Amino acid sequence: MTRKRTSETDLVVSGAGAAAPVRRKAAARPRAKRAAEPQTLAAAPAEPEIVAPQADAASSVYAPSYQEIAALAYSFWEARGCQGGSPEEDWLRAEQALLSQSSFATA
Repeated sequence: MTRKRTSETDLVVSGAGAAAPVRRKAAARPRAKRAAEPQTLAAAPAEPEIVAPQADAASSVYAPSYQEIAALAYSFWEARGCQGGSPEEDWLRAEQALLSQSSFATA
């Protein structure tokens, strides 16, 4: 019959109640900070770029701020008598109202 082999790293606990050796965690190595890589600037174009007016108009789309939406949604809740309803519905209604106002103003 063959014997089971044991490795040296196996812990052996004796019946006499001896405490098992404490394994220590490896100390965390501090990470080396990367130096900021210098960004190379592209050469300036010889001719200025021509920007189409449609591209400029598309980038100036109005988006209501969080505070504007919150104030309008709160006013909807107050108009209801500060009772019932859904805060989510008030919020969505306020967003839609502000977006529709801005689309009329830009048109």
